[in-house]
Order: sequence, then C-alpha cells, then structure tokens
Amino acid sequence: VVALMQIEPGMVVADLGAGTGYFLPHISRALNGEGEVHGLDTEAAMVEYMNERITRENIANASARVVDPAMPGFAPESVDRVLIVDTWHHIEDRVAYGEKLLAGLRAGGRVVIVDFTQETDMGPPREHRVRIEQVQRELEEAGFVVEIADESLPDQFVVIGTKGA
Repeated sequence: VVALMQIEPGMVVADLGAGTGYFLPHISRALNGEGEVHGLDTEAAMVEYMNERITRENIANASARVVDPAMPGFAPESVDRVLIVDTWHHIEDRVAYGEKLLAGLRAGGRVVIVDFTQETDMGPPREHRVRIEQVQRELEEAGFVVEIADESLPDQFVVIGTKGA
C-alpha cells in the first residue's frame, strides 16, 4: 500500500481514519526523515493511542489529532498524499468529502483509498461496503483523475485519485 502511494522525502502525508496508526511508521520510513505524516481520526481514544505509539516508537515526523467526520482536517493545498484504509464506506456524502480532499491536496497530489471487496469474508456487512466502481465514480465526480491500482491484496481493492496541475 505504501509503495502504491509513491511517497517521496519531504512530502506531507495524511492517514485519514488512521485508527491505531498502523501505517504511521511505514509512511515515516518512506519519507526517509524528511516530511510529515499525520494520523487523523474522529475517535479521541484512537488519537490518544496513536500519540502513545508515536512516542513509544519514536516516530519523530508524525503527529495525530482528532478531525470532524465531515472534514478531512487539513488546509487548502497543504498535503501531498492522503491514505484512507477501510474507512471510505463510513463517510457520508463522499463526493462532497472528495471535493474537500481535492482542495487540500497540492497539484499532483494523490488520495489512495483501500477498502473491502464485496467477495471477502472480512470487513463490514456487505450492505455497508462500497464497490470499486462506486469509489471510482465518486472520486471522478469530485474532480479527481482516477485509476484502479494493480495490486494483490487478498481482501481489499485500491483506487487512486490524482489532482491535476
């Protein structure tokens, strides 16, 4: 997943719906000590856990904070990459949310959405899942150039939206 993000040193990366912060150390390593990674979640307990993890694992370029469920939580044109894992299906009014993501990304920035396939036995009930075509359409309606990633995850798909110049 981190490789699909095409992270380069010096970038600012946001993990939205970061939960326990699983991806924070992996993204931090991809930044090679240059840049920032922000773990963002709507649950204060998850943010507290991430902050403890950041301290415990000494992830110097990481931070964590609570965000509103309807707002990504970053300033316009301030982020290079956004990762959203197993969370897109929870977001209300996803096209409007996608527009907010687009506004927060710098030119050439990417949002990488990883979510559960319809076929897997893992994840939320099937009626709460989103299909890959739906994610693609929602990102396109929000203004992204969209691609379906060529990946080998057993239970999830990856859709990448890129902000044009």
